[in-house]
Amino acid sequence: MSVSDVAERQLDLGNLLNDLVAGGLLSQSDANAIAGSQRSREQSLLHPLVYIAGQRPQNQAEPGKQVNLEDLIRWIGERSGLEVAHIDPLKINVTAVTSVMSFQFARRHNILCIDADGDELVIATAQPFATSWLADLKQTTRKSIRRVVVNPVDLNKYTLEFYSLAKSVFGAKGIAGNSRAGVANFEQLLQIGSLKDPDAQDQHIINIVDWLLQYAFDQRASDIHLEPRREKGKIRFRIDGVLHQVYELPDAVMTAVTSRLKILGRMNVAEKRRPQDGRVKTVTPEGNEVELRLSTLPTAFGEKLVMRIFDPDVLLRGFSDLGLSGDDLKRWREMTGRPHGIVLVTGPTGSGKTTTLYSTLKGLATEDVNVCTIEDPIEMVEDSFNQSQVQPKIEFDFAAGIRTLMRQDPDIIMVGEIRDLQTAEMAVQAALTGHLVLSTLHTNDAPTAITRLLDLGVPAHLIKVTLNGVMAQRLVRTLCPHCKEGVPVSPADWESLVKPWKVKSPEQLYRPVGCLECRNTGYLGRQGIYEILPVTETIMPLITADTDTSALRIQAMKEGMHTLRLSGAQKVGAGTTSVAEVLRVAPASGK
Repeated sequence: MSVSDVAERQLDLGNLLNDLVAGGLLSQSDANAIAGSQRSREQSLLHPLVYIAGQRPQNQAEPGKQVNLEDLIRWIGERSGLEVAHIDPLKINVTAVTSVMSFQFARRHNILCIDADGDELVIATAQPFATSWLADLKQTTRKSIRRVVVNPVDLNKYTLEFYSLAKSVFGAKGIAGNSRAGVANFEQLLQIGSLKDPDAQDQHIINIVDWLLQYAFDQRASDIHLEPRREKGKIRFRIDGVLHQVYELPDAVMTAVTSRLKILGRMNVAEKRRPQDGRVKTVTPEGNEVELRLSTLPTAFGEKLVMRIFDPDVLLRGFSDLGLSGDDLKRWREMTGRPHGIVLVTGPTGSGKTTTLYSTLKGLATEDVNVCTIEDPIEMVEDSFNQSQVQPKIEFDFAAGIRTLMRQDPDIIMVGEIRDLQTAEMAVQAALTGHLVLSTLHTNDAPTAITRLLDLGVPAHLIKVTLNGVMAQRLVRTLCPHCKEGVPVSPADWESLVKPWKVKSPEQLYRPVGCLECRNTGYLGRQGIYEILPVTETIMPLITADTDTSALRIQAMKEGMHTLRLSGAQKVGAGTTSVAEVLRVAPASGK
């Protein structure tokens, strides 16, 4: 009996194997081996497609390749005539889809609604030939139904997650105001869901917070935004530099979730009128420790909470992973390898400055070197450094911190940011007395960092003798290697990227396409593009009280500096990113 003849029946391992052999996907010997294998109790509960893929048989249609679960799902989709879909939790309205049917109904029939907008329901199934549920669902919902085939593992995972979250949100509505119960004391390290014997009313809020954090880790989010609105609160994740809406919570539940996170971050829950900062240390599902920096802001509809996620594996990456290589890496190492002077990293918030500085300091912090930092706040606790955090309430700011560090016999000082003349003067003083100082500025490009120091009031002659160099940077999304597609070079696009500099275009460019690996965005991960300006003997005379940044830029480019746009053009030519992405993040030359 073939698969197509078993309408209203669950997929059967024996029939599946016969059809896979007949379809040329499996060999008869592999099918016999799988059919005759002794399955454990856990394996007997697996979906047959998952079990077959787990045995890793050879793919007869593609010699040298093993049959994987995606191959089998595509095959069953073709046999059943149903579209194969992928469950992207970022694009699903959990409240809407879980209201279509009960959890018991979904589990019993191994189905899940993944789109409930409009007059059509999209129902995901891993049993395409079992349709006994179809008539009942049509009658109760009075909507048309479109069935799609999905990965059985994803179906089970998201069915449980979506309904558990919906249940917690529903249960939390009536008790949101009591979310403080049972969590007065906690450890520095938050074990997600590990609080013992929580109050029954508080358990719903704990579940929502646990889901929120684990979900953010799964989706590679760098920031979590909890934003109160008039009647509902929005949850958004920043992934690869772009915000995605994830979920909406009732306003009372959003308030309770925010309060729990404030408690975990050792913040004053009762204070809602003033901004506050906090931190939480927790672990990812893989067991890696992660720090979250919390910041609240009073808004018209309540407190907005943003959590920035700092993964040590991301923050302390190698230069090749950061996208810094070749001549740029050589210049950067030369600037930071000097025994004294100031090295600046510039760029807007979220451009990767902290990651660059931490990765650099990690390489410089040997046993015979004393590395001290003064930060606001400490982004990531690292054993190799001596880290201090500014405390404005007790007048311990950046300038006071540098002054104190000077008496701590440092070799290298990292200042979180040069914001004012007092801090700049202390950084200059530290450099003049034989220390290497690394810090950040908020400027658009490298040459304007010098005019920024002049604007703060630092004399030009002191900039000349203390500044080793400046590096401006941005983060561009990198093209997904699984789906990027080569396209002919558009002269207009290339000209817009490298203008006004004459740079030969590559033979081929790449564009984003979208696949399961990158959630159909076409991009996967980020890398830096860099503009490095070393202060050389020929650059120094150009640093005056009325410095011309255009002249600085031109001279620096003669000596090998690439502007941010040209650095991006190199990555475009190498197939790392796209023209549109570089144009999105990098300012035009001279701006």
